[in-house]
Amino acid sequence: MRKRHGAAELLASHPELVVDEPAKWQGRWTERFGNDHPIHIEIGSGKGQFVVGMAKAHPEINYIGIDMQLSVLSIALEKALEEELPNLQLLHVNGEELTQYFAENEVDQIYLNFSDPWPKTRHEKRRLTFKTFLATDEIILKPNGEIHFKTDNRGLFEYSLSSFSKYGMILEQVWLDLHASDYEGNIMTEYEAKFSAKGQPIYRVEARFQTEKTTK
Repeated sequence: MRKRHGAAELLASHPELVVDEPAKWQGRWTERFGNDHPIHIEIGSGKGQFVVGMAKAHPEINYIGIDMQLSVLSIALEKALEEELPNLQLLHVNGEELTQYFAENEVDQIYLNFSDPWPKTRHEKRRLTFKTFLATDEIILKPNGEIHFKTDNRGLFEYSLSSFSKYGMILEQVWLDLHASDYEGNIMTEYEAKFSAKGQPIYRVEARFQTEKTTK
């Protein structure tokens, strides 16, 4: 997406939604939200259709949308402002550095939606379902925390199922054509709406870490 004029200024003008210096809130997100509700994060929230929709549908859960692109995050902010959602926060940070912003066992669930597939073998380490990213996710997630992953890319989906399994995760549920299933409560992303309109199947998996940890 092209650089959006005024995006940085818009984000800076809403510190109640866009968290300045999020590392300061590591281990203290319950204070930021003012409650002890579960915390779900979306890594790569883009224009925000999913995370805003989820926050609107589930006021009992706190949501954090993460994206490093100013332009798309500013669009997500505009969507959030229209809805006035007290259970939503946005971070303009790199999703590769989660342990800088979240303490061990602080997050209940992670969403990965239509992540960059990085199809070339030499770029495998950049895929968000690569083992090093899973290791980071496991640290910030509570015991038996889950990753919910959606994509239109069959190659990335097959790779991710394998990566989850090799890491020792349990594949709770797998959908090979989400929109043709009886799954209820699906909130579509912008990419999902675009691809499904063309008849492209949407793949989805819910994967759970098995590691038992002592919550701190």
